[in-house]
Amino acid sequence: MKKILLSIVICLASFCIYAQNVTIKLIDSKTGNPVKYATIKTGKYSGVISNDEGYFTIHTEDKKLETISISCLGYQNKTISIQKIKDLNFIIKLEEAINQLDEVYISNKVPNADSIITKVKSKLAINYNSNLNKYTIFRRTTNYVDFKNLEFEIEKASHVKKKKLESANDNLKALSKKIRESDIVQFEDFKGEFYALNKDSSKIVVNKATQLLDYKNDFSIEQIQEKSQNIILKYLDTTKTYKLKSGLFKIEDSLSLKDENSEEDHKKEYEVTSLNEETRSFLRRSQFYENSFLNKLLSFALYEYTYEDVAYNNTELTHVINFKPKKGKAKYTGRLFISDDTYAITRVDYKYYKNRHGAKVNLKFILGVKYIENLSSGTLLFEKDSSNIYHPKYLKRNTGSYFYVNRDVKFIENSSTRNKVSFSFKIEGDNRNKEELLFTANNKLSLLDFEAIKQEKVVPYKQLSKFEKTIWDNEQIIEPSLEMKAFESEE
Repeated sequence: MKKILLSIVICLASFCIYAQNVTIKLIDSKTGNPVKYATIKTGKYSGVISNDEGYFTIHTEDKKLETISISCLGYQNKTISIQKIKDLNFIIKLEEAINQLDEVYISNKVPNADSIITKVKSKLAINYNSNLNKYTIFRRTTNYVDFKNLEFEIEKASHVKKKKLESANDNLKALSKKIRESDIVQFEDFKGEFYALNKDSSKIVVNKATQLLDYKNDFSIEQIQEKSQNIILKYLDTTKTYKLKSGLFKIEDSLSLKDENSEEDHKKEYEVTSLNEETRSFLRRSQFYENSFLNKLLSFALYEYTYEDVAYNNTELTHVINFKPKKGKAKYTGRLFISDDTYAITRVDYKYYKNRHGAKVNLKFILGVKYIENLSSGTLLFEKDSSNIYHPKYLKRNTGSYFYVNRDVKFIENSSTRNKVSFSFKIEGDNRNKEELLFTANNKLSLLDFEAIKQEKVVPYKQLSKFEKTIWDNEQIIEPSLEMKAFESEE
């Protein structure tokens, strides 16, 4: 990132401005570590959540807002006035809620983890109802790409002079160097209403959407293909068109030199169907149905459970249970947080167990392709509504993979001579994705309500070259990370 240190200093300084929007940091009173995923109530049905770095923003233009209430698993609840927050320089310390098993359970008999899981399963239908719900949501997706190896080379070109080939290859090497040295990151935000009929059917209405991206350093595989193609085409006969043939890319029947300044032609729109399907797929991780992600975590055939501790969550006694795979086909380890009163799961932390992984394709020596899903972790938080039904409050998922592609590409001239250019393409690296979904309100739906909702085909988004704080002013969103606030694309 360019000018990152200066941007962070500016962002930190802005926390202390007496303004309508006030950014606050939560820390552990003993360790000073940030307290993440705390619930901050600004009203009976309004509030936000602290981000991975412990930050959150509240809007103080409402004169009725005099205090906020903070609750977080493992910490004592805290109610504090807005004026007191200012006196504390916008840093709030939370005290740990000390838990002693022998004090909670006088018999000194540690609860049985399997018995608790059995009770959880027996009460799923009472505690959760994922059908016919309307959720007000805010979703943020962060994408990273790290190219470890990137090689382009024109190997054969019968009708191109040697000097032109050398010049083209030099330009391709320069492109490879620039890509490998670039900080490739992209942030996508949107807010709207999500209407769930059931686990397989939903609609979405997007009210606002933004994309934070350095367009000059947009090096998705598609963009890399286009940029390298344009370099090669410059050294060919630009009056002709070409067919591009490869086992990796689709065949183009009429490929010609394009204006590299393609930002002008790029439509700044999201396909709403894709947003809907992606959001529904993510939401499924917090739902209970046959063979769902959470149901599998509650399977005695797949996992073994051990009782770890008790904790307090908003003054409610909570069991902390560890899980790990019992069978080879189970993949995850983590912790389940279960209410002692209702036996509802209120939080799940999970990650791949040891060397487990997701999909794997290794055809490196046959087709020049290798792919391994090597990262999957996340957190699911639930909150009880006025009807004692638990709904997702905040979902986070981190995914990542290793990729390798080695392909030969041919440019075939669309002419009677059918001149050819052979081009080798080798790419290797890692990509990471962080997806977050915040639920700020929920209401029950009727079937007629659901059917009446109209879902648009596309929705425009505002493309940003640097973070703009004012865009989401007075909105209940996930507080941006310092990295996001410091983001600034090249001029």
